[in-house]
Amino acid sequence: MKLPFYLIASLLFTFAALQSSAQELNCSVIVNAELAQSSEEGVFRSMEASFASFLNETRWTDDTFKPEERIKCNFIINIQEIPAIGTYSATVQVVSARPIHNTDYESIVFNFADRDWEFEFAEAQNIIFDQNTFTTNIASLLAYYANIIIGYDYDSFSKSGGDQYFERAWLIVQNSQRSGFKGWDQFSDNRNRYWLAENLISPQLTALRALHYAYYREGLDVMTTKPEETRKKIADTMKGLEAANSIRPRAIATIAFLDAKEEELINIFSEGDLNVRRSVFNTLSKIDPSKTDRYKPIINN
Repeated sequence: MKLPFYLIASLLFTFAALQSSAQELNCSVIVNAELAQSSEEGVFRSMEASFASFLNETRWTDDTFKPEERIKCNFIINIQEIPAIGTYSATVQVVSARPIHNTDYESIVFNFADRDWEFEFAEAQNIIFDQNTFTTNIASLLAYYANIIIGYDYDSFSKSGGDQYFERAWLIVQNSQRSGFKGWDQFSDNRNRYWLAENLISPQLTALRALHYAYYREGLDVMTTKPEETRKKIADTMKGLEAANSIRPRAIATIAFLDAKEEELINIFSEGDLNVRRSVFNTLSKIDPSKTDRYKPIINN
């Protein structure tokens, strides 16, 4: 289930002030077990603490981050079933945000719903991760998304800045395929971890990767001083989205971009030159026709 934009934004602002001994990530973890109808409240709170500690205290890069530079992100874990004692089946919504220069606005960079996560967990369990081998499905999934989040963030600040982190995510996919857990293989689903990482390292989708830098550094980061020029620049980045979609229609990385940007794009183009707005509306409707009505405020205002 994709969370509404207003709820995602609220969660990110709510947890923005949390401080820890974090390295690159300032991440909150929420575990919701209502669907599983379990009374194991202590286990779920232990999960939140253990997962957040792993994400926030692991050093994922060689770069130095100031506390205020940490990448804000949320993992919203919905426990679906408890097939056996200590075994959990869940979905995960992973969201990250990036501050926009000279504003107090935070833009959703990554918003992805992972539908297939089964794992084993015991209270006070230590999470051990090895980049070169599979240890547990907890470590692999959390490390995978940590690298994806960092890769997206770095892409937004420098051209192809996320390369090594997407490559690391792809290595985690390869190491995890032999585990037998869902979400790591190419055949069961086209919206899983395998295909997201594959899209992000695919030479066919370089246009999609390239648009992140233009969208942020040449777009949103200068919008307060050059609003009309910025709208035109962001409209131009939609051509990269269309080019990627023409090569790999409905690729999961394209859909992930739209899931993160849908409401932001509607807000950006709710005013300004009508020809620019029409161009954006036509591109978005062509790529994601099921949401044509959602995009209509772009041309109706």
